[in-house]
Amino acid sequence: MCGVSAILLGDSKATSAAVDLHESLYYLQHRGQDAAGIAVCQGGRVHMCKGNGMASKVFDEGRRVTTATMPGFMGSEAQPFYVNSPYGLSMSVNGNLVNTPNLVRFLDHEARRHVNTDSDSELLLNVFAHALSELGKSRANVEDVFTALREVFPVYLGSGPLQNVSSYLYLSIGSDENGIRPLCLGSRPSETVEGAMDYCLASESIALSQLGFKDIVDILPGQAVFLKKDGTPQFSQIVEMKSYSPDLFEYLYLARPDCWIDGISVHRSRQNMGIKLAHRMRQVLGEEGIREIDVVIPIPETSDTAAGTLAKELAKPLSNAFVKNRYIHRTFILPGQKARQKSVRRKLSAIAVEFKGKVVCLVDDSIVRGTTSREIVQMVKECEAKKIIIVSCSPEITHPHIHGIDLADPAQLLAHRRTLQQMTDVLQCDALVFQTLEDLEAACIEAGNKKCKVTSFEIGVFCGQYKTPVPTDYFERSGREAGKPSAKHVGARDEARDATAVLVASSGPTMVPQEASSEERSKALENREDISLYNLASRT
Repeated sequence: MCGVSAILLGDSKATSAAVDLHESLYYLQHRGQDAAGIAVCQGGRVHMCKGNGMASKVFDEGRRVTTATMPGFMGSEAQPFYVNSPYGLSMSVNGNLVNTPNLVRFLDHEARRHVNTDSDSELLLNVFAHALSELGKSRANVEDVFTALREVFPVYLGSGPLQNVSSYLYLSIGSDENGIRPLCLGSRPSETVEGAMDYCLASESIALSQLGFKDIVDILPGQAVFLKKDGTPQFSQIVEMKSYSPDLFEYLYLARPDCWIDGISVHRSRQNMGIKLAHRMRQVLGEEGIREIDVVIPIPETSDTAAGTLAKELAKPLSNAFVKNRYIHRTFILPGQKARQKSVRRKLSAIAVEFKGKVVCLVDDSIVRGTTSREIVQMVKECEAKKIIIVSCSPEITHPHIHGIDLADPAQLLAHRRTLQQMTDVLQCDALVFQTLEDLEAACIEAGNKKCKVTSFEIGVFCGQYKTPVPTDYFERSGREAGKPSAKHVGARDEARDATAVLVASSGPTMVPQEASSEERSKALENREDISLYNLASRT
């Protein structure tokens, strides 16, 4: 998963767009650390700077992003990808595609456009470029851009906003028809031209507010906005809104607590999660089980807010007894118990005195594979805790997340085909409590403001009922892509770059081949580090 931002300065002669975009990166860095990039436009030329790693590394703490090296009055932050025809286009996408074979075949056989990487963003950029080319115009206007976007959306079966910058078209942005991934727009007065306005879009409102942008509005599902020099934003409903269903994991885990997404306060939603989880604990553990708890301890950091309100509801002391090492950006995943222990313990250490002889309640935002949770339980046992209770702010995760990281093999998931007791045994804790899906949804809805239009959420990971259609072969295909393909799969991939070539993430986990036996799958699961559901690079 990634974060995107884009800016259009009211002064078309300004050259400082890259400076603001560079600053916005640090407010969105939590959404992905694999790579970063900026594209800006000035005088009909697109200047780009991108690379692998954290923003500070890619841009050398800002020394590679200056008004001299990257002059421009508009630009976008993210991948980005560029094609010179038509007009010179650059695009970034925050989302995931599930229908890549169809797009690859379309571009290869009908559009006759070459795709040079395995990125979803490059696929969609070429579909958009082809749609503009089909208009047969030397220059395009606002309606032409909206028309081209309408060609893109029917084939865009994934989730997330599309973001485009052109050498003369300026900025056009579109959101998916279910509003699964967030995108918002803000404005501020120009510093150099009286009466002119700067506009900025970003995945999270914090990137706008910290740069002085106000009057922030959310881009609605299926809606596009076009930003042109010296003009006000022009909105168009590109496709009919199917639903207003942001991903629940935005509030549960992914987003910063100091932002609003689709009219819902992330901070308040997490407070509500703690309150409702406390109620759920009383149902599961009973009053006697609650009374024996000595301390509530969050597993840093996303669960901190929920743990605070949970402790207050239960009238129990709260202790930040885990210390997170903030100076490890990335660790390697290696097979074997010792490698997993080393990886987890690089990230977290326990203050032993806070655990010794106590019944501890560990609060986590979610439990995906469970291997990290199990290692944390072992650490707590070494601190001589009397009893260990784990509570999760999310329900059981039973299905792959098709709009983020492709957890294609359900056997990797702790909750897949396991009872509560079996999951408790795997984690080696004394008790395990999950939030209910109904309570999680209610926690978010209740955190909405008066303008909030959200009525449902993307909840596929909890029940398999996704908001977007999923091709029948998607999960099998994704499993092959993430693992080692067989000889016949390699041959198929070489023919017109079909399904197995496109969705591979270079930093992704090694998944279990489809043909593996149940014993091989179990063994592979034992040798895996539990990582973030969204961000493969956040092995920190």
